Amino acid sequence: MNIDFLWGLLAEDVGYGDITTSLLPDRTVRARIFAKEDLVVAGVGAVSELLLDNGIGISVSRDDGEKVAAGEDIMLLEGSVRTILTLERTVLNILQRMSGIATTTSRCVEIAGPGVRVAATRKTILPYLDKMAVQAGGGDPHRWRLDDMFLIKDNHIKVLGIGEAVKRARASLFSKKIEVEAETLEEALEAADAGADIIMLDNMSPERIVEVIAAIRKKVRDAPLFEASGNITPENIREYANSGVDIISMGWLTHSVRASDISLEVCGD
Repeated sequence: MNIDFLWGLLAEDVGYGDITTSLLPDRTVRARIFAKEDLVVAGVGAVSELLLDNGIGISVSRDDGEKVAAGEDIMLLEGSVRTILTLERTVLNILQRMSGIATTTSRCVEIAGPGVRVAATRKTILPYLDKMAVQAGGGDPHRWRLDDMFLIKDNHIKVLGIGEAVKRARASLFSKKIEVEAETLEEALEAADAGADIIMLDNMSPERIVEVIAAIRKKVRDAPLFEASGNITPENIREYANSGVDIISMGWLTHSVRASDISLEVCGD
């Protein structure tokens, strides 16, 4: 975890100082961070670094990826009341967002079943934290960064074409996977013929995906992996999981998720 990044989040919130908390006498208190609803927790590792770096003692009750029932403790804190309350909102924002992502991811993984990987996308402005949360929920981060894998999408195809794009990718970095986005059967077949490792079947219905996969498996001996993407939600993921794909990528996990309800409460001296 990049602690400088976390300090940046805190600095944005604090500004020149927490003028309200500065009214309090600076004494040592205990506090608890607890779930107010059932959830899969994520972000404990991240906020632990921030708390420890600010001199707050911690006792972790639940680690990232664990299920927490409403009312149960996630972390216990001890330290300066001023510091704890100054950190409160930043710490809770991280835990709430990451736990919301982890909880939703866990639900989607359970619905999809063991034969399908549920993956994130790059539709996020906090990629590192969000993708860590997806992992805590049992999902796959997909690409952490643009240099992880070739992903040849519609605009790349408009400039180069599928065959030429795959050829150039294969020649430049043989160790990287090559994925091609396909919106039609014709594009999917071209990607398979060009030797793509993964074909992303974009914005296709589950029924259409079944047809496309069958057509490619009939024509290509060593078929690539198949990924479904586009407008997939917890409500329709089961249909996509049953279509024969290996991977389901969901921007929904990070761009539309609801934050979990988590609170911090000062317990006393």
